[in-house]
Amino acid sequence: MAGRLLLRACATTTLQLRSNVAARPLHRALATARGIPTDEEQATGLERRALQGFKHGKDPYSILKPKEYAGTKEDPHIVPCIGTKRLVGCLCEEDNTAIVWFWLHQGDAQRCPSCGSHYQLVHHELPH
Repeated sequence: MAGRLLLRACATTTLQLRSNVAARPLHRALATARGIPTDEEQATGLERRALQGFKHGKDPYSILKPKEYAGTKEDPHIVPCIGTKRLVGCLCEEDNTAIVWFWLHQGDAQRCPSCGSHYQLVHHELPH
């Protein structure tokens, strides 16, 4: 009996509270006049820096595929580096499984000791 009285009291209180409170319209998160936000509006941190760099025509974190070079002395493969030397691995033939490793130093283009492709070290600034 006490349980029924308690349930009735809760139900009547809830109905009274609902009738006293003005009904508010539901707001949807994307129902604004601007619509769905773009990637640039939502991006934060490193993703935002990368998108801003792409907008200015730069690739700050080397995300995009590098440009193809002929590998000749006039058009060497470009190797970005933040120091003065870098270890480079060359797959001399397309289906070769052995990698030829050699040190590439800053300055003129240098040849791979095995196949003769030319590589040149270019100083690369970090974006941060």
